[in-house]
Amino acid sequence: MMNKRIIVPVTIICLSPVLFMGTIALSILVGTKEIDLHTIWDAFFQYDETNVNHAIIITARLPRVLGAILVGAYLAISGALMQGMTRNYLASPSIMGVSDGSAFMITLCMVLAPGLSSSALILYSMVGSALGAMIVFGFGSLIRNGLSPVRLAIIGTVIGTFLSSVSAAIASYFEISQSISFWYNARLHQVTMDLFLLAIPFGVIGLLLALSVSKSLTILSLGDEMSTNLGQRPLLLKAISMLSVILLTGTAIALVGKIGFVGLMIPHITRYIVGIDYKWVIPCTAIIGGLFLGLADVLSRLLNYPFETPIGVVTSLLGVPFFLYLIRTRGGKSHV
Repeated sequence: MMNKRIIVPVTIICLSPVLFMGTIALSILVGTKEIDLHTIWDAFFQYDETNVNHAIIITARLPRVLGAILVGAYLAISGALMQGMTRNYLASPSIMGVSDGSAFMITLCMVLAPGLSSSALILYSMVGSALGAMIVFGFGSLIRNGLSPVRLAIIGTVIGTFLSSVSAAIASYFEISQSISFWYNARLHQVTMDLFLLAIPFGVIGLLLALSVSKSLTILSLGDEMSTNLGQRPLLLKAISMLSVILLTGTAIALVGKIGFVGLMIPHITRYIVGIDYKWVIPCTAIIGGLFLGLADVLSRLLNYPFETPIGVVTSLLGVPFFLYLIRTRGGKSHV
């Protein structure tokens, strides 16, 4: 049994380079302008800046798919951490106010300090993520049984809707709705290689924090009492986990805007495949989340070809039924 539990996640990790390369190749191939494989090969190994097709591949399609993979991994890890530390199977950045808090802060920055650099926006986005999470969990702690899965999800949805409405009102009043719409509808097509590289260091720190608590999170997900009895410090573990969530989610939203349901679906799928050991769940969630969003981006370009469907629509089409399925099958249970 132990061998099977190890073989599956190790296989996923070992195959991940091939799967990522396949996803990148597919994403580069798909677009309104048809580009053959020979041109793609030349773009990577004999780049000609005067060649329009080469420029499209290197400056547009490649950063876009890399951004999708990165953001998918970040959001999936965030969801896994939130579900593990809260024992709430409905926890995710998009439902628990983390995403909406980040987008709210981005809106304020665009109004009050429109000249901020991309790195500064990422930092403020993280502050917004922390603010959103604090409001949701704060309200949940004040209400009887407010931290139960369904009630916390309802609180998160209400708070998220409120923050989104306030953001929309501010954007409308200051006439920056068009700029803000990029954040709410996702802007993968706006990702540049410079932005992608800027987002990596924040994500690496978040990933290292997640991996540092991965073994302990397996026990923490069984309950604070058991974790304490085994010599762990639940509060410290949750603080480190939440810091990781803030870093990952804040960076993701600053990079491409709000994309829902990735952090909800992927951790459940990963645990079904590899088990509940977070030593394997964290890296496998990152891999599956990256592949999922990369392929979802390809699908968004094919659904209404040659026009693009917002990627948030694609993830919602899959995420809403999954969300309802979880509520129906899991009821009010708090265990993940």
